[in-house]
Amino acid sequence: MVVLVTGSSRGIGAATIKEFASHGYDVVINYKNSLEDALRVQDSIREYKVRSLVLKCDISKEEDVNDMIDSIIEEFGSIDVVINNAGIAIDTTFEDKTIANFRRTLDVNLIGTFNVSKIVGKIMFENHKGTIINISSTNGIDTTYPESLDYDASKAGVISLTHNLAKQFSPYVRVNCICPGWVKTSMNDNLSMEFIQQETNKILLKRFANPEEIAQAIYNISICSYINDSIIRVDGGEKS
Repeated sequence: MVVLVTGSSRGIGAATIKEFASHGYDVVINYKNSLEDALRVQDSIREYKVRSLVLKCDISKEEDVNDMIDSIIEEFGSIDVVINNAGIAIDTTFEDKTIANFRRTLDVNLIGTFNVSKIVGKIMFENHKGTIINISSTNGIDTTYPESLDYDASKAGVISLTHNLAKQFSPYVRVNCICPGWVKTSMNDNLSMEFIQQETNKILLKRFANPEEIAQAIYNISICSYINDSIIRVDGGEKS
């Protein structure tokens, strides 16, 4: 079994690579900027004795995605699971939002998810098997912030895309969506302690998730053979 996790050089993506590797999956580690981080993830799974491939790809570019998928098929012969995890956030005040930043956020978070899903989904459909899991956010449902309106819009788009992909690739490919709440990742390093405490107070478990907890949810959904076209919150009981 082969899994591709986009944006897997750090954070949730890196934890997801480790989770699948621990269950015997061969893994594809995708990165855009930091080869060093990607190689560190590869090194961290050597104990599992699985095959691994590290590939650079900007998922917002269709040509890059085609090249990445070709490399995976050449190396492994198939792709069984895809986790569309790669994403960016460019948080600013509403007044400082620019069209360029808005477009870049949509290009990576939404168009990138479409690019990977379209190409891999076609292969899976022809093989009559496969699983796609998109990573959205509770920001795409109801925990919206004006500072993150471009991110929020992109993640809402991923939810809508999930429903359409599930219909497009039925009955052979399952397509689901995980919506994490707050997670301890580098994306949130710049949050103030006051804001972190404010948000923590809204969570029934009174803490942010660890990336490994999101990775566990992703893996568990991937192996549940009758879960399809579902949007699953993993937020510790977060109340907006």
